[in-house]
Amino acid sequence: MPGIHPDIISHKLSIFRDARPVAQKKRRLGSEKRQAVDEEVQKLLDAGFIREVKYTTWLANVVLVKKSNDTDALSRQRKNRFHYRTRLPFGLKNAGATYQRLMDKVFENQIGRCMEVYVDDMVRRSHSLEDHVKDLEEVLGQVRKYGMRLNPAKCTFGVNAGRFLWFMLTDRGIEANPDKCKAILEMRNPNSLKEIQRLVGRLTSLSRFIPKLAEKIKPILKLMRKNTPEGWNDECEEAFKGVKEILNVQPVMGRPDPGHALHIFLAVTDTAINAALIQEEPQFKLVYFVSRSLKETEVRYQKLEKVALSLLYVARRLRPYFQGYQVIVRTDYPIAKILRKPDLAGRMIGWSVELSEFGLQYEPRGLVKGQHLAEFVVELPYTILTHAWKLYVDGSTCKAGGGARIVLVGPNDMIVEQSIIFKFKASNNQAEYEALIAGMELARDVGADNLACYTDSQVVEGHMNGSYQVKDDYLLRYFHKAKQLQTRFGEFTITHVPREQNTRADRLSKLANGKEKGVLNSVIRQVLSKPIVGCYAISSPTSSNKQICWKDEIIRLIRRQDEGHNLQVEETKKISRYCLIGEDLYRRGYVTPMMKCLSMEEASYVLRELHHGICGRHTGGRALKARVLRAGFFWPTLEHDCLSFLQKCISCQKHDNVFHAPASELHNIFSPWPFAQWGMDIVGSFPLGQSQKKFLLVAVDYFTKWVEAEPLAIISTAQVKRFIWRLICRFGLPKTIITDNGRQFIDKRLQSFYKELGITSITSSVEHPQTNGQAEAANKIIVNELKKRLGEAKGGWVDEIDHVLWGYRCSPHGSTGESPFNLTYGTDAVLPVEVGEPTVRRQLSDMTINNEQLRSNLDVIDERRHVPAIKNEAYKRLVARRGSSLA
Repeated sequence: MPGIHPDIISHKLSIFRDARPVAQKKRRLGSEKRQAVDEEVQKLLDAGFIREVKYTTWLANVVLVKKSNDTDALSRQRKNRFHYRTRLPFGLKNAGATYQRLMDKVFENQIGRCMEVYVDDMVRRSHSLEDHVKDLEEVLGQVRKYGMRLNPAKCTFGVNAGRFLWFMLTDRGIEANPDKCKAILEMRNPNSLKEIQRLVGRLTSLSRFIPKLAEKIKPILKLMRKNTPEGWNDECEEAFKGVKEILNVQPVMGRPDPGHALHIFLAVTDTAINAALIQEEPQFKLVYFVSRSLKETEVRYQKLEKVALSLLYVARRLRPYFQGYQVIVRTDYPIAKILRKPDLAGRMIGWSVELSEFGLQYEPRGLVKGQHLAEFVVELPYTILTHAWKLYVDGSTCKAGGGARIVLVGPNDMIVEQSIIFKFKASNNQAEYEALIAGMELARDVGADNLACYTDSQVVEGHMNGSYQVKDDYLLRYFHKAKQLQTRFGEFTITHVPREQNTRADRLSKLANGKEKGVLNSVIRQVLSKPIVGCYAISSPTSSNKQICWKDEIIRLIRRQDEGHNLQVEETKKISRYCLIGEDLYRRGYVTPMMKCLSMEEASYVLRELHHGICGRHTGGRALKARVLRAGFFWPTLEHDCLSFLQKCISCQKHDNVFHAPASELHNIFSPWPFAQWGMDIVGSFPLGQSQKKFLLVAVDYFTKWVEAEPLAIISTAQVKRFIWRLICRFGLPKTIITDNGRQFIDKRLQSFYKELGITSITSSVEHPQTNGQAEAANKIIVNELKKRLGEAKGGWVDEIDHVLWGYRCSPHGSTGESPFNLTYGTDAVLPVEVGEPTVRRQLSDMTINNEQLRSNLDVIDERRHVPAIKNEAYKRLVARRGSSLA
């Protein structure tokens, strides 16, 4: 616009100035079109949007476009006398984005409060006439201030309804555009693929007003598939008529009132997922209908997975609503208790983590209001039968351990499957009891009250029904646990079935323990490292003098929620990232997916082991905290406890670094790839140790920060050469080795060795030893760690050096954010602390999955190394700037 100053907004074009201008052949227009062109061009000249140019080398003919009001408009504002544009045309790339930024800047104080703007569409909204007049004065004042110009023919004031973004905004709410509805109602039956695509596109634009659209037009969608021989048939005609009936009486979508919860109803079929978003208070409002057809792979999902997928899809589609309101999911499916289980398998665990950020609440479906919502849920009957839940269990054993499989069948043919892998040796009867107890717990988790259990074990069935006496002491513990769970059901029966009638559970139990290979996947997958009765025997005892732990309140709230009690909003948010595995509390984290929650006594043990233990390292507070999180542990006062623990460490206080180096300009050295550049140095002499060793030859990789060190009695060129050859055999041929000017490093024989292998040798100058600063920094860390570990027993440094190196390699480095071990092997090492306090990856370990994950980690290790490389370079530049600023 001519009135907008370039300092306010401007659009720059990157033009290739040597390009040859395009000169089209001049086209003549008829008298009517020529008159329309003259009128439009004169309007643009009067408004100052264009100006005349002479002696141009280009020509673009005018193209007239018929508008909705039967008037002609120019799609190119040029006349045959060649006019040059001084305004921003919408034909340019990113022109709309530039114009939107202008609108956002001009009306930044009005947008969201009393005004909505989308490019050149502006809507001013008010609750009363007095407010409308005041707000109009404010908006028009901004228009005058920035010199904008409005088209009076397109401006409307003081109306109760209007169009905005192809919707009708009225005092009742948001309605579909009548013109779009009319286009569908008057549309004849499609005869070609293009017409079918046009029809589906028009219906999709109105999908928020049509409940279960994907399901209703399923016959029409089939026609869009490739190689479909059938054309428009009776099913398509019935579907088209059904949609037209809905458009004749379309629902009105309301704007939700802040501070009141939103409710979601889910509807799932074999080929589509649907959802309805409503608000019941302070008055009933339909907010949004969401519908989508299932992909070919999604059609094979279990029904429970489809329900979870529908919830995930609507959360992604309506994310602003989920973030701004408390959302309550109204469904009779036990999706809440399933999603809260930490041992979900495959995609379900990812969906659970993604949905956990919204703090969703779950309630039974109950009664529904409104005609359209009633039609939405009418096809989802959920009849409670006497034995609505059936449980099929089976266990099997092998030399490596065993497995169990649970198939839980509920109303509406809902199936929940769980597989269990035993990491302990068990008898066949133990495996059957493990399957039975796990199945009963799963049934209670999903809310089953009446349960009919089927097993192919006559022993277990005889024990539970009293036909057989339990003589084995170990099976007696299983029997008492099963009987204890039986009391939690209103009605419970167990029946023996032949193995041939329990084929699915039998086959899936064999898949769990590895006897067979197949494609049957379970929703829940669990790994037991010890018998379930052992777990309960260890974790069930209580003591009257037990200290109060921070975990107790969270565990209590989780159990109350599992029992069906309604929690406060604050309580729901408090436990949203926690879950129970057996009797242990876990927290969903960002560093590791599941972190075990520790009491204060357990936390103290972990800190001691990571700081003083076998692979411990006397690091700073942030590094110690990072190691705790990477190991998979959490407690609320983690950061404070790490700092407090270091302040009480006498070794850290005695031998911590004191910096005396003067400020000077710093230059960083960057390694382009792992193990391409090594820094080497000699540390010593140390007190005489084992085999009269008193020197330490150290090498550090500039990228991964991996450190190798070898104690030596004497330093010679032959030993340096042998040490370098070992590095080459383990990590490959390096490009550069940086050393100081020691005679062992500049020997002619070693230089000849470098030349044969194509290795570049760089030596630091006497005036600037910081060239080999990476090796110097590693030396300082090793010496300080030895001091803190040995104290006065300095002669044992040879035996202690491996522990120091292990601790260094397993600790995250400040410049990369990753440990050298992770950058080298693509995963974190298992630390001894995980033996004393088992973590998730030890308790739920699966060698098959572990091997696959290790291989996949190696496939993406280059991508993982790219991010630490960027962090490393940024860290070096930050240090260089700070050092230079002090110079």
